[in-house]
Amino acid sequence: MKRKDLLKVLLIGLSLISLLGNAQSINTISGRVTNSKNEVAKDTIKIGKKNTVDLDEVTVVSKVPLFRNKSNGTMEVNVANTILATSTSVTEILSKSPNVIVADNGVSVFGKGEAIIYLNGVQITNERLASIAASQIKKIEIISNPSSKYDAEGKAVINIITVANFEEGYKGTVNQYYSVSDFSAPNAATNVNINYKKRKISLVGGYGLLLGETREILNTTRKRPQEIDNFKSKLKTDWEREYENFSNYTLGGQYDFNEKKYISVEYSGYSNNLGGTTKSENSITSNATNGFFESKIDNDVVTYNNSISANYNTKIDSLGTSLFVGTQYSVFDSETDDYINENNSVNGEESFRNLNNKINHKIKVFSTQTDYTKAFSSKSKLDFGAKYSTVENKSNSDFYVAENGNPFIWDDQLSNNFKYQEMISAAYMNFGGEINEKTNYGIGIRSEFTKYLLNTIIQKKEDYIDFFPSAYLNVKLSEKTQIRASYASRITRPRYQALNPTIIYQDAFTSIEGNPDLKPERTHSFEISTSLNKYNFKVGYNYTTDPISGAALQGSNQNSYVLKTLNLSTLHSYFASLSIPYSTDWWTSVNTINVSYDEFISNDIIFSLKESKPLYYFYSSNQFDIKKIVKVQLLGWYLGEKYDGLFYRKSRSLLTLGVEKSFFNQSLKVKLMANDIFHKDKPVGNYEVGQTFVEYGRTLNTNYYRLILTYNFGKLKKVNYGNTSSGQSENGRVQ
Repeated sequence: MKRKDLLKVLLIGLSLISLLGNAQSINTISGRVTNSKNEVAKDTIKIGKKNTVDLDEVTVVSKVPLFRNKSNGTMEVNVANTILATSTSVTEILSKSPNVIVADNGVSVFGKGEAIIYLNGVQITNERLASIAASQIKKIEIISNPSSKYDAEGKAVINIITVANFEEGYKGTVNQYYSVSDFSAPNAATNVNINYKKRKISLVGGYGLLLGETREILNTTRKRPQEIDNFKSKLKTDWEREYENFSNYTLGGQYDFNEKKYISVEYSGYSNNLGGTTKSENSITSNATNGFFESKIDNDVVTYNNSISANYNTKIDSLGTSLFVGTQYSVFDSETDDYINENNSVNGEESFRNLNNKINHKIKVFSTQTDYTKAFSSKSKLDFGAKYSTVENKSNSDFYVAENGNPFIWDDQLSNNFKYQEMISAAYMNFGGEINEKTNYGIGIRSEFTKYLLNTIIQKKEDYIDFFPSAYLNVKLSEKTQIRASYASRITRPRYQALNPTIIYQDAFTSIEGNPDLKPERTHSFEISTSLNKYNFKVGYNYTTDPISGAALQGSNQNSYVLKTLNLSTLHSYFASLSIPYSTDWWTSVNTINVSYDEFISNDIIFSLKESKPLYYFYSSNQFDIKKIVKVQLLGWYLGEKYDGLFYRKSRSLLTLGVEKSFFNQSLKVKLMANDIFHKDKPVGNYEVGQTFVEYGRTLNTNYYRLILTYNFGKLKKVNYGNTSSGQSENGRVQ
């Protein structure tokens, strides 16, 4: 389907929604609500029907801003009832969230760097992201300078908070998504979520299914100068991934002993049968070679990721003294059986190879933690706790090669056994109090003892201990103005596979090789922020030693390249951010303006250092209520050109339009969404390493049109006290 045809479909859909909205009879009471400043705001009060929802109170429906800046420096992003709720995955939600950048190497926060992910206050692995149903996410907290209470890993924290049911009865939601694109074949997703509560027992369940295809293209050019060997490689890799069955599921239960104490258990996970093909074309010319190399990989990957967690929480007194104990166990298991066909032409001579790559990859993660908060008064409290976690990462790879139709022979160079074991013991203490009515502070320290064992073609054992202090000072200058200063120390450990020195096949002349000598990078982060009314301004500086980076290095022969992770010397990073909200009766807008400046220092002569320049980032989210008939949301961001001394990356941008209409007293919602309308979210850039100049350009499946149908059903009634859902108390624990 061509783009202009898709736009016609979108416009027709908008017209139908408007017509249906005008024809619909809605039982509403329009009113005017006066706030404490005698300012008038418009709200709509909707009374639920008896046969749909059994309520003993009215529900006030109001506009929800996409994000707000909290006084403790955290940015809170609303997902439910915003344009972010049209997403089919957590990764897609994060890619549209303010100040969050999603890339191949993970999720990062602008001006800070890579973030670690929490789910309802408990850290999870990146592998577990796919098991979280996007339709169950209520909001996201972006914490740029975490306290010592958080794991010291990463440079920022993103806490994902799921929807909780506080009322007796049951409530269910069915979401149906259908996406079409010029770039990729269509895909469809279905999510079903049910919450049930009866007196002291709460249950939650969910299931999601994704079917269809997605696509990604990477173009890479590698050049060496004429005086070396006049080498030039033009490589195109085309991933056409097929979701034959991508399911995620959740089942959890909670028992409330009373309104202050509960215990909960939850099982969640996903299974993914991933097929499709990976096609590679590589044209290589040099003084000695004129060749064309192509390969096709028939992908067959089956992945399972399952996790079980148990929590106990009790509130000890009315001041806020509490005890939390939690444990979780996760298993990630992946089986790969890829068949590869290579056809090569070198200086007029033809050859072909058949390859078979079999990989078994398993990760086991166990962690247990306890947190105790002692509140001395409403203004001062002491937090302390401990955590113990272990990781076992095993990978067995067998690679077989059949030259020119001959039988398969096991290749010992591309086959490997990899085992990585890691243990981290941590303890922390935080104290928060106030100096006077206008000044409060917090100070803390975290200690982590890390021990790991690497077994592959080499064996490496290491252990080290680190201390991570943190502090903040908050001063309220007036009723509308306050200023906050904070400091945090963080660590980023190398990814497991980045330590594996065994070669991993990518194409005939490109491979991946880990670096067992990688060091963890350590960061000292400083921030000063001030708020005036609803405006928020923040500046910061990060000093990082042994920053982790990567590049394509020349391999053992003149045509091959190895993708490898490396440590640089230091990184100086500066940033500033301004948040600007705006609101009228029919228009709500929240915006951020950001600038950062990164300067790498490398003692490694293989990198060619360049001039660093500022990087600009703009984000805007807008909601328009058109005559109470339809809700239109427009979201966009722009990420400018990047010059950090090593890498250059062209500017990127994204513009997303969504339209939503509710029917049958909020039971049915119809949404139409056009994502990345101009298809400008494309990472393109270059860098120079050794004698090689590398250019790359990646095209992603971000330009699509999506229809979403959401149906809500259930019967709820108000209870006399509000309890917490599975894991919900941890949200308060990490504020």
